[in-house]
Amino acid sequence: MTAPMLAEPEVAAPARPSVAARLVRRVLPYVLALVLAFVVAGIVIAALGYDPVEAYRTIFTTSFKTNFGFTETLTKWVPLTLLALGFTIPLAVGRFNIGGEGQLLVGATAAAGVGIVYADLPAAVLLPMVIVAGVLAGVVWAGIAALLMGRFHVNEILSTVLLNFVSFQVLDYAATEVWTDPAAGVAATRGVGEGAELPVIGGPPGVHAGLLLAVLVSLVTILVTRRTSAGFELRAAGTNPRAAAINGIRVERVAVIALIVGGALGGLAGALEVSGVHGRAIEGMQSNFLLLGIIIGLIARGSALWVPVVAFGIAILEVGAGSMQRTVGVPVEMVLIIEALILIFLLLSDVIAARLARRVA
Repeated sequence: MTAPMLAEPEVAAPARPSVAARLVRRVLPYVLALVLAFVVAGIVIAALGYDPVEAYRTIFTTSFKTNFGFTETLTKWVPLTLLALGFTIPLAVGRFNIGGEGQLLVGATAAAGVGIVYADLPAAVLLPMVIVAGVLAGVVWAGIAALLMGRFHVNEILSTVLLNFVSFQVLDYAATEVWTDPAAGVAATRGVGEGAELPVIGGPPGVHAGLLLAVLVSLVTILVTRRTSAGFELRAAGTNPRAAAINGIRVERVAVIALIVGGALGGLAGALEVSGVHGRAIEGMQSNFLLLGIIIGLIARGSALWVPVVAFGIAILEVGAGSMQRTVGVPVEMVLIIEALILIFLLLSDVIAARLARRVA
């Protein structure tokens, strides 16, 4: 007689973390990074002889206590979100678009040129032309870097950064030689026609309608990157290029398209700044949008879903910075230090979490 077969003991599958646990795990690093950043910045503010409590109170109330403050926050949110998305889309495939500044400027220059040359056209015709001109200019500008990357394997960081400097000269030439406005007091083009100006939403002072376009672009980007085959190819090409190529995904082609899309968003940001904010192209209009766009994209960990949320928080800090300087005397650069500290502590949390995971394993 054969011995009876012994049943193998069943091995229980590891319990899957609950939704609440996963949410805490994702949110906790952000909370800790925020707390540590503001604590460290508060110590610096106090060391400089200012009141950190009053400084923070000013920052976080400026955007909400008046209509003007809230409008300024939404107005600043538009280019920050677009440039951050223009950075995160190529980032998903492992490429770095550092040319958002130049793409914004050439987009603004093209939009202003169309708005000036065709100033007599009705708004129904001129406004779409202005926006499309800005987008196409951004596409062309990013397309140069994409061509160099895809055809000649030139590093996109180098090419996009250098193209930023070229864009300064393009805007300078347009503002001082082609469509110069001597009465502006700064290097700026003439004002665009009335038909090129975006309508205003809400009561005084109101925010330009480009806000709605930025919201729409954000929603479309989230949908495409998370729910479509194109988004899957983008993520696959960035996560494991070799496996993606084996499965028929043309990784270099995806990278080129991602960089061009990022340029289109930068050009759109420039067009909206012209049509909704300045009414013309002005030297220096890019402010520090490029740096903030990169910071937002990194804080959002490259997620298109979180970019608009993080951009709104950064917009609050940026608008509150000016008020903080006027009321408390703290230099506006302190806000940039806070933003950098948030990013540093968030990156440190990733390092610590990775080391803890290796120890547990």
